[in-house]
Amino acid sequence: MPNQYQSPHSLVLHDYFESAEGGGRLSSLLTTGVGADLGYGFARPGHPFVQGAALNPHERDLRCYSRLPLWRQWKLARAFASRTAFIRDYRCVVYSGFYTPLAVVQRPQGRNLLYCHTPPRFIYDQRDFYLQQLAPPLRPLLLAFMHYLQPRYEAAVQQMDGVIANSEHIRQRIKQHLGVTAQVVYPPCEVERFRWLEAGSYYLSLARLDPLKRVDRIIRAFLEMPDQQLVVASGGSAANALRRLAGDAPNIRFTGWLSDAALRDLLGRAIASIYIPTAEDFGMSPVESMAAGKPVIGVAEGGLLETIVPEETGLLLPPDPTPEQLRAAVRWLDGARAKQMRATCESRARQFRLAVFLEKMQALMNA
Repeated sequence: MPNQYQSPHSLVLHDYFESAEGGGRLSSLLTTGVGADLGYGFARPGHPFVQGAALNPHERDLRCYSRLPLWRQWKLARAFASRTAFIRDYRCVVYSGFYTPLAVVQRPQGRNLLYCHTPPRFIYDQRDFYLQQLAPPLRPLLLAFMHYLQPRYEAAVQQMDGVIANSEHIRQRIKQHLGVTAQVVYPPCEVERFRWLEAGSYYLSLARLDPLKRVDRIIRAFLEMPDQQLVVASGGSAANALRRLAGDAPNIRFTGWLSDAALRDLLGRAIASIYIPTAEDFGMSPVESMAAGKPVIGVAEGGLLETIVPEETGLLLPPDPTPEQLRAAVRWLDGARAKQMRATCESRARQFRLAVFLEKMQALMNA
C-alpha cells in the first residue's frame, strides 16, 4: 500500500548525523514519512536515524567527517556547494541545516524548500558568544569561515521556493536577519512513544550540557534544595564543569547520554522536567515531556512560549531566571500539582504529533 504522504522523487538533505539532535530526527521522520531519499554530510556508525549509504540505496553520504570542528565546517560547506550534482535528479529537495542550503546552486530547476531550525547563530545573534568559546588563536579562523559562509548562505536562502520556520520565534528571526517571510510548520513529536508511568520523586533536566542551555542554574538551585532530587540526563561540552559544580551533592545525579528507551522510562517516572535555555529555537524536550504527561518548568522566551501553557502544562519563568526563582517554581510544581496536569499535558503534546507535520510538509513539497 503506498504511503498516504508519498512525495515522488523527493530528497531531504541534512547537515550531518552525529548526536541524536532534533534536526536530524526531524529529517529522518520526514524522509520515512513521505518516502523521500536522504542525503547528509556524514553519519557516525550506528546512528539511530540512518541506516548508512552502504546498506540503503536511498541514502547519499558525502563522507565529510573531521574531528577538527572548524575544519569540519569548512568541509561540509564546500561539499554541499560542489559535490551535490545528484540533487538535480529530484523533483523536490528539502534542505535542513546551515550548510545544505549551499547545494541549491546545483539545481537550476525543481522545487527547493528550506526547513530552517534557525539561521546560523554563530553568524547572527550569538556571534560574540561563539567567538569567546574559542581560544584567541582560533578566532580569526572562525571569522574567516563566517565571512565565507554568510553571503553564500544568504544567497541560497533567496533562491529557495519556500522557507519554513520551526516556530513563530524562528519565523521572526528569519525575517530580522534574512529579510525573508517564512511560514511555520512545527517539528513533529512521536507522542505515542511516550507514556506516563508513575508519579516519581525527582525532577529531570534533558537539555544538552552547554552554556546556552543554562543547566548550571538548575544545579545551583538544587544545591540549595537538598530535599529535592534532580536527574541530569544528557551530555555535552560543559559536562565536566557541571559535575564539578554539583560536587558530591547526594540529590543531584548525572546519567550521561541515554538510549531513547532509557530516556523515555526516566521521563515517564519524573515529577516534571526543567528546561531553561537561552532563546530556544523551538525545543522538542518540553513537548516530549508533556507527551509523557509531565509538566515543564521553562522560560518565557523563544519557542517555549509556543508550547508550554502557563499553570496548565507547566510554568514559564522570566527569560533570565535566578536560582531563587527556580527554587520557587520547584516548590510550586510539586508532585501532587504535576499529577493534576497530566491530562492537559498529554492533550497539548498531541497538537505537535507526527501526522500533522507530515500533512503540512507534504502539501508544501507537492505545491
